[in-house]
Amino acid sequence: MTQPKKEKTASQESDFDFEQAIEELENLVSMMEDGELSLENSLKSFEEGIKLTRKCQTELNNAEKRVQVLINEKGDTEELDPST
Repeated sequence: MTQPKKEKTASQESDFDFEQAIEELENLVSMMEDGELSLENSLKSFEEGIKLTRKCQTELNNAEKRVQVLINEKGDTEELDPST
């Protein structure tokens, strides 16, 4: 019988270290570019890279929302245009 997935709590999400994730991504890319990994290890590295990329994107989106809230509170700065 499989265990149900545990949802991450807010405190677990806040433990995410963006800079460390970027460093891990850079290491994964470097290892894959070297061409020394087996196919299986390359796939595992790719999967890990995708997970890290998604977490980083979520973190960036959250930061952008926080900045937007601060800007709107001050009222003296133009709204960010996400398309630029």
